[in-house]
Parts: sequence; structure tokens; C-alpha cells
Amino acid sequence: MDRTAQLIARPAEYSAVYDPTTSAGSLHLRAIEVLDGNWTGTSTVPSRGLYPHQWSWDSAFIAIGLRHVSPRRAQTELETLLDAQWGDGRIPHIVFNPSVPLDAYFPSPDFWRSGTAGRAAGAPRTVQTSGIVQPPVHALAAWLVHRADPGLSRARGFLARVYPRLAAWHRYLLHRRDLGGGGLVSVVHPWEQGMDNAPSWDTPLARITPAPARSFRRADLAHGAPEDRPTDLDYGRYVRLATDYRDGEYADGRAGFAVEDPAFNALLIASEHALARIAEELGATGTARHARAQRLTAALVDRLWDPAEGLFLCRDLRGGGLIRERGVSGLVPLLLPGLSREIVSALVGTLRGPHFGVGATTRLAPSYDLLGEAFDPHRYWRGPAWFNTSWLIERGLRLHGERAHADALRTAVLDVADTSDFAEYVDPYTGEACGATGFSWTAALTLDLLHDTHDKHQVPYDTRHMPHSTGFDRADSSFKGGDRG
Repeated sequence: MDRTAQLIARPAEYSAVYDPTTSAGSLHLRAIEVLDGNWTGTSTVPSRGLYPHQWSWDSAFIAIGLRHVSPRRAQTELETLLDAQWGDGRIPHIVFNPSVPLDAYFPSPDFWRSGTAGRAAGAPRTVQTSGIVQPPVHALAAWLVHRADPGLSRARGFLARVYPRLAAWHRYLLHRRDLGGGGLVSVVHPWEQGMDNAPSWDTPLARITPAPARSFRRADLAHGAPEDRPTDLDYGRYVRLATDYRDGEYADGRAGFAVEDPAFNALLIASEHALARIAEELGATGTARHARAQRLTAALVDRLWDPAEGLFLCRDLRGGGLIRERGVSGLVPLLLPGLSREIVSALVGTLRGPHFGVGATTRLAPSYDLLGEAFDPHRYWRGPAWFNTSWLIERGLRLHGERAHADALRTAVLDVADTSDFAEYVDPYTGEACGATGFSWTAALTLDLLHDTHDKHQVPYDTRHMPHSTGFDRADSSFKGGDRG
């Protein structure tokens, strides 16, 4: 039996709720083959060539897809990542594979120096990691993985083991990263937000003196067209920020770059709701966490919502004020249940309007304003469409009862994933594959949409604690880069 057959041939008690066709060449089987090909034995790399290590939010999305074909492996994916958690609670954005040569990826372990520079923050001694973080999708992923096979999860004590780690992760973000004092979490490097090269970063980055080009070697240019990658100037600023953070022993609050981002905070809110559900599963109460998620939602609206734009914007804490760039990050809060109907309607209008064009001029959500001066359909996060953001928006549309729009976006994600060979990202107009193909989170989220059963228990929200009607109790309302540092 080959490895793919082993993956899908699980015992009956671990079978998926829904099994689409696994005939040769089917989209379902091809997605499984991508994940199997990128599996290392303990985790899944985003792609074999360009990203040969474990990435934080990638693994969360990968686990969400893997749960449908191997809940045990989905659990292992998250457990491996959490084994690299720092003592202060942060989950590093890269966990390095020691068998990969240092020159295969930059910044490499010898740049981050987690074992020495991260000692005061409790970096692990047994594994090398980066020192920055990525969006907190992990509790949401853990809840969905549990729901895929509750019997297996309970037998292995999965939630009981990951809950304290996830709670520590959220404490780190809420206590160490509220740099603006308004309740929201800040990112201190563009790589942390995940949309690495977005135009929203241009203004705050312009204040950063770049590291000399001779001080680093870019491994990413060997795997992609230079005109699609961040510029050398931007890269020099990325390196400078990371160097300063490392040399400051990864202490928070000193960086010249500090931005409150809507997508990062929306994912934290969704994961707070998920932590509440996990707590309830473990016999505790989730009321305080649901309440915290409500407070964070209110802070998100208060600090980042712009009614004139119909969009959430980033806030530059060092420059003062909202950043006037329309990015897909500003649409991601659609996945939250506590938004007013007025905000939901405005977000849907912006998504389908001329700046993003979904359903009219584009099929998937572009990463940046189609009419913006910095728009480029192929350059990382400055216009191309990514599958994870469209997946999040599809979930938000469905949550808020926009079923027709959600169905159309779901169909588009599946079609473009199929025709692009599970591309890392695509031209938003043509669907042309860009970056790596056989990309893990594209394959994983394809699987999730193929297995979409609209199970209300997969939604990490509890209507008893919601200030607005969200419609997620309906049968159809499931919740289901860049140079990356």
C-alpha cells in the first residue's frame, strides 16, 4: 500500500464525516497527495523547495484540512508546532528542520539565534526557531481538529494537552503585544502578520533604515521571479527589524515598527471563541473567554473600522493614525460573529465593489485594492489572490447568511486550486499560478471545502454570548507568502 493509500485508509471509527470521490486524478486525491508529499514525519512544509521548514499559521491551516483524512496527523501537526513554544508563551513563526542545510533558506537558524538571543524569553533548547510570531489561528484549528474525531481526540487527551499552551499563547499576545494600550495586539514585523509585502506596510517601513544588501543573501530569489518578490530595499528593512529585535533579546515594546492589523486581531478573536469551546469541552466555563472576544471585537471596531471606506484599516502606532491602504486584511474580520449588520453589509459591498471585484472582475479576493497605486497582480501580497484569505472570507460570508456569495466563492476557490495545481497564490484576474505549486495550505483548504458539511459544532461561537444575531445557528452556517522571513 502506498503512502497516500495509507493516509486515506483509516479505521472505520476514524472515518471522515463525508468522503468525496477518491478516484485517480480527482481534486480530492490530488490534494491529499500534495499534503503527503510535503509531510516530513512530524509536520508539513508549505512547499518542498521554497519553504523547507514548519511555518506557524501554515500548520494551523494544514491541520484544518488534514483533519478530514487523518485526524491523528492533524493533531500531530499542531502538537509538533506547540512543542517549539517559548517560555513566555509565543509560538514562533518558523520551527527549523535541522536536516535542512543552512543556506536553503534565509533567515536561517544562525540568524535568529533563538538558543542564545531568546534565552531570556524562554526559547526552547531542543529545537531552533525564529523569534517572531504569526497570526493566531491555532486554537481555531485545534477545535476543528477535535470536532473531526472527538473520540480519538478524547482518547489521546488532545485538547487537555494543547489547551494550556494555547492559553499561554493568547496571554502573551494580549499582555505583551498591546503596544497601543487600546486592547488590540500589535505586530512588530511585517512577517508576523503573514501578508509580508502588503502596501499597508510601506509607510511604517519607510522609517526603518535598511540593512546593507551585502549583509544577507536572499535564498528566495532562486525559487521565484525577482519581479514577483519583495524588493531588495524592502528586504533590507525586514532584515534590519529582525536584527534589532534579536539583538534586543526579543523584548517587546521597543521596535520602530508597531502596527495593529485587522486580520491578525480578527483571528485572535475567532481563536478566543474557540478556546472557550475547548474549555467547555474540558468541563470548565468558557464565559470569560467569550466575553473577552466581545471586548476585542468592540476594540477592533473602535480602533480600526472606517465606515467611509467600508473596511477595517491598519493602525500605525509609531506614525499615528490609520494607514490609508485597502488590503484584504481589512475584509477578514467578516468571519467574526459580533459585528453589526451595518458593518457586515458594508464589508460585503466592499468585497464585491470596484476595489476588490469579487464576483465581477475577480474570482478570488485580491490581496490589495485593484485601483490602488501599488497594485501588482503578481507581486507578493500587493495584488495576487491567496487561498487562505478567500477561505476565511468564504467562512465569514456563510456565517452571516450570505449564502449565495459564499457558494460562489467556494466554487471559485475549488476551481482555481484545481487549474493552478494548488498554487501558492494566483493572478486575481486570470487565476494564473504564481509562486510555488503543490502548496500545502492551498491543498488543505481545498480538502476542507470539499468536506464542507456545515456542522454547526465546528463553529467556535456561542450565540448565548453574542450581542447581535449572526445566523450561525442555521444549518448552512459552518465556520469552517510573501518572503515569510
